Amino acid sequence: MEIWQKLLQASITRPSEVTRRFGIDPRPLEAVAERYPMRINPYYLGLIRSVGDPIWRQAIPSEEELHDAVCPVDPLNEENQSPVPNLVHRYPDRALFLVCSECAMYCRFCTRKRKVGGENMVIDQKSIDGGLDYIRSHPEIRDVILSGGDPLLLSDDRLDAILKGLRAIPTVEIIRIGSRVPVVLPQRITPALVRMLRRYHPLYLNTHFNHPDEVTETAAKACARLADVGIPLGNQSVLLRGVNDDPEVMKALMQKLLTIRVKPYYIYQADMVQGTNHFRTSVEEGLAVIQSLRGHTSGMAVPAYVIDAPGGGGKIPLLPEYLQNLGSDVVLKNYRGDLYHYDNSAAPPEEKRSVAANDHY
Repeated sequence: MEIWQKLLQASITRPSEVTRRFGIDPRPLEAVAERYPMRINPYYLGLIRSVGDPIWRQAIPSEEELHDAVCPVDPLNEENQSPVPNLVHRYPDRALFLVCSECAMYCRFCTRKRKVGGENMVIDQKSIDGGLDYIRSHPEIRDVILSGGDPLLLSDDRLDAILKGLRAIPTVEIIRIGSRVPVVLPQRITPALVRMLRRYHPLYLNTHFNHPDEVTETAAKACARLADVGIPLGNQSVLLRGVNDDPEVMKALMQKLLTIRVKPYYIYQADMVQGTNHFRTSVEEGLAVIQSLRGHTSGMAVPAYVIDAPGGGGKIPLLPEYLQNLGSDVVLKNYRGDLYHYDNSAAPPEEKRSVAANDHY
């Protein structure tokens, strides 16, 4: 058994196992864990410094999860955009393929809180074959994102078979993996795993760091192994109350990510998922975070701030008001709040050209 498997096997799954270490009453949290599973492995547990800190909030159940009368169960309408089980086809050329029902740590703010880690999320060979058949029969799908759960909790052989199946479909150009394993169980990123993954380029991996304290030496080593075999790494953070809603914390996170070769990709406004309302910030706070990054640190450290539109409308970017006026005089506001003018009237008029019979598009 490998180290990562031993860590996973030693995971805490009941509130009493962790709360006794911190001297708090576990009883109010037991009902939460009955409804929404918990799993915290010893590595991630070791990052907690105190009760209620940013790591604690992400990993330990809270009574607030059972008192959410605001958010729906499936806010992104995934179930109604799943033509076959465990595959979401929302965008024309992309498909989200759910290939694992478990995670190395069950995040308390999970978008699929309704089913991940539970009995009603069944992923087996039948559903994998069904997903592959669907992708094969829809040649417009050129980009497949493996998610779950966490695809990297699959065995090397199981993941290898899925990747091989996708690469056998000529119309699939890009494969992406969404995984929080480099953050919560970096020991899983073994030399054997990366040797297998490198066979399936172009392959991308988006991970999910939310706080600077998660960027440890162990996590950095895991990311280096992936980057060293040519796998581009991106990061998708969620803006979370009490975790990273401080602009300075977010800036520190983005800067640390670049030092371990992980490109900040998205900051998500927290999804309206039942049981997670206590994590949500206002959109104004999210815009303030982006404004605190733009111009105050490298442009590479500034991700897109997006809302994944409720109802399944897809990701919609939001920006602070840098464009003050659009017309012959374009008025711009920079990161300091200073105004600048761009002469738009001097631009040559748009050329109208006829389409010849031999033009091809």
